[in-house]
Amino acid sequence: MNANHFASRDKVFVVTGGGNGIGREVVLGLLRRGAEVAAVDLRAEALEETAQLAGSLADRMSSHVVDISDRAAVAALPDAVLSRHGRVDALLNVAGVIQRFVPFAELDYADIEKVLDVNLWGVIHTTKAFLPLLLARPEARVVNVSSMGGFVPVPGQTVYGASKAAVKLLTEGLYAELRGTPVAVTVVFPGGVATHIADNSGAAAPGAGDNNAEMAAKLATPQDAAQQIIDEMERGSYRVVIGKDAAMMDKFSRIAPQRATDTIAKKMASLLS
Repeated sequence: MNANHFASRDKVFVVTGGGNGIGREVVLGLLRRGAEVAAVDLRAEALEETAQLAGSLADRMSSHVVDISDRAAVAALPDAVLSRHGRVDALLNVAGVIQRFVPFAELDYADIEKVLDVNLWGVIHTTKAFLPLLLARPEARVVNVSSMGGFVPVPGQTVYGASKAAVKLLTEGLYAELRGTPVAVTVVFPGGVATHIADNSGAAAPGAGDNNAEMAAKLATPQDAAQQIIDEMERGSYRVVIGKDAAMMDKFSRIAPQRATDTIAKKMASLLS
């Protein structure tokens, strides 16, 4: 049964986005639980900082500078991980970028392709690369991070939302196909989390500095988000919603989808000002 409890200790995890934000905290959280981690990120300096934060636990971490939108680079990643760790027990796709805060009509193709390449194709590439290894294990996990923006639209993030909605259905399809195998599949929907995703994506939100302390106080921390992801991954949960905002909009969007869309559009209209 692919939903058995899955203890992290002595398992080998591949984590994308391991150089910052939620991904970094997932790496650190897994190391603290006794796991080995292959941390993947586009930036070598970010991975080095993660290793420094890991301290004495870093001897169980390997760093892999890979652009997950590059299919050939990702295809070479399993051999690199196997050469260091010997096996792979779980894949956690945490890496992601947002788009510039502009309407779809003003978004150029380079921006659109970047978001889709990282958020959707990156997940496809890593899953295709590692799934054969995971299926060979007695128990394994795939965890893909979608977003609250994958079930309710945010002004100025239409393509980002589309990419995360695609990750949602991709993950649910994987779950349906992998029932009865050793691989349990989890999709994660974070709401607002206090990360630097906007800065790292080159897409700072308009008015981001306004009421910054007040806004930050309402956001989940990357540490809390990571702990919830790891806990639910170990349980083999099908679906994980992180944050009160995501939980509320998850219910609202199912009960009254148009009203939910109108509410978010009005409340967050300033993102397009």
